[in-house]
Amino acid sequence: MNIAVFCGSSSGFDRKYIDVAKEFGKLIASKGHRLIYGGGRVGLMGTIANSVLENGGEVIGVIPISLSEKELAHNGVTKLHITKSMHERKALMASYADAFVAMPGGAGTLEEIFEVWTWGQLGYHEKPVAFLEVNGFYSNLFSFTEHMAKEGFIKQAHKDMLIIEKEPLALLERIYAYTPPVKKWG
Repeated sequence: MNIAVFCGSSSGFDRKYIDVAKEFGKLIASKGHRLIYGGGRVGLMGTIANSVLENGGEVIGVIPISLSEKELAHNGVTKLHITKSMHERKALMASYADAFVAMPGGAGTLEEIFEVWTWGQLGYHEKPVAFLEVNGFYSNLFSFTEHMAKEGFIKQAHKDMLIIEKEPLALLERIYAYTPPVKKWG
């Protein structure tokens, strides 16, 4: 399985973020899965890529040329794609992915996971969309998605399609068991 992971180009202030990225990377490799990620060598992106590689797994990085030129590209991955734009990067990552996972990150991480969540709601794919919830990082976001459903801006089934787990193994098990909801307009 190809697992696309969206996460920070920073590591955050709490060591727990790095530890979970290493644990998840090791698990991805041990289960024979391939990591698809943003191609960076820094932050949680670099940590999870290195962990997969150190544990014998394969890593496909996808990075736009503008970031690659700033020497942020991880040149030690199994395969590195350099794209012309962020749009091309996201499309290529989505085409490779069998599942999408958000770990802690900033605005780019949110933008990427929300886009694939929206695509799933609209029926553009039937792939699992998940959050590896580390240290309560996304707890306020999940409260807000509850509020969105309560106020009638998203269907409960589409809110519930998000897989949320605190442990990497539990997250993978939920991904394996995923059944997509009915399409928003289907």
